Order: sequence, then structure tokens, then C-alpha cells
Amino acid sequence: MEHRKTAVVTGASRGIGRAIATALFHHGWNVVCNYHKSGDTARALAEALNGEDVPQRAIIAKADVSDPLQVEGLFQALDDNFSTLDLLVNNAGIAQQKLFTDLTETDWRTMMGVHLDGAFYCSQQALRRMIPRHTGRIVNVASMWGQVGASCEVHYSAAKAGLIGMTKALAKEVGPSGITVNCVCPGVIQTEMNSALPPEILDELREETPLCALGTPENVAEAVLFFSGDGASFLTGQVLGVNGGLII
Repeated sequence: MEHRKTAVVTGASRGIGRAIATALFHHGWNVVCNYHKSGDTARALAEALNGEDVPQRAIIAKADVSDPLQVEGLFQALDDNFSTLDLLVNNAGIAQQKLFTDLTETDWRTMMGVHLDGAFYCSQQALRRMIPRHTGRIVNVASMWGQVGASCEVHYSAAKAGLIGMTKALAKEVGPSGITVNCVCPGVIQTEMNSALPPEILDELREETPLCALGTPENVAEAVLFFSGDGASFLTGQVLGVNGGLII
């Protein structure tokens, strides 16, 4: 029987994470779909993917990735259901627009906790399973704002920039173990997170984008699929912008 590869996707219940989990599943992967608060949508996703198939190839696992104990539980769910881990997608994220001078310590710590601490805890757990097998892929989902910065999103930009730095450093460290670490930096994507932006702002961003369009979660999912495939076996430490040319 052909071995199916297994992926853990954090923040998989909605938006970009949902598109990534769906794309991987339809390309033959087993998928552990992590969620924190959106349990109903996560369950609906797993049910839609699995259909009547038994055993199920898509499972859900609740965890706040900023909490190391909950991350341990997430990876225990992986071990309880599947034999290996081949791919980790650090996608879980939050957004907040606020003047830097108005940011509270809680705002800052929460942003860093989800984006950076979460990627740290999950990557450590993943590597404990990948290094002994001398194979594996990690894909971090950052943001173009981590590359160029965004006004009124300093903490978000800093967290995403940190994720880019983590990608490059970790790629050097675990490359000798046969593991690649890459990063996808989405631009303005049509997600629930961005739907809070005023329509006129979205129109301006669309006009500023050379392709004159906003991205879709599926565009980002395709980039993750690329990094998870055989064609990317000699790519590591790379940052791929999925932004329609807005950042070049």
C-alpha cells in the first residue's frame, strides 16, 4: 500500500489555513487541521473533506499554539492517528491595527505568542519527529508586511519579520538532517481577516498591485503545495512572495 504523507496545518479552520489543508488533502495527504476557537468550522471542514471515507484522512485538533502544553496535545493527536509527520505548515495568525503608542504589553505579547512562539513550539515538536527520519518539510506563512513593514501594524510586522528570520536560520541548522524550511509571504488576500478593512482601502491596494487584483487563499495554498512537493527538494531558506507584484 502506498504511504500517504501527513501534514500538520496550524490555524486550518478558516481562510488561508483552510485552503492549505484542503489543497493538501486533495493532493493525497493526510492532514491534521489545527484550530483554536473555530471548532464548528473546523469540524465542518473535516467532514467535508473526509466524506464517507474510512479511515479518515483529515482530523481536527484544538490547540492554542502559543501554549506549549496545548501544542504537545496537538502533536499527540498526530501520533495517535498517523505514523509519520512529513510537513508542518505554521500558518496560525492573528491581526490587529493599532497605533504603536497605543499598543499594550498584552497586545505585543499576544501577537508574538501566536506568530513566533507558536512557530517555535510547533517546529520543535515537528523536528523531534522529522530529524530521526532524516526527512521533512516546514513551511512558514509570514506576510509581505514582515518584509517591508506596515503602519499601525508594527507588532504584526515585527512578528512576521521574525518568522522570516527564523525560516532562514532554521533552514541552515536542519538542512544537514534532510529537512527544508521555507516561507510564503502573502500580500493582500481576500480573507475574513482582511474583510474588516474599509472598501476604499482594499480598492487602493488592488490598484497599487501590478496584477490589479487581490489574492485568494488558494493562491497561497498553491505556493505551500510547491514547497511541499518533489520539485522543491533543493530549495530551503527561501521566501516566496504571493502578492501580485505589490512587493518586488
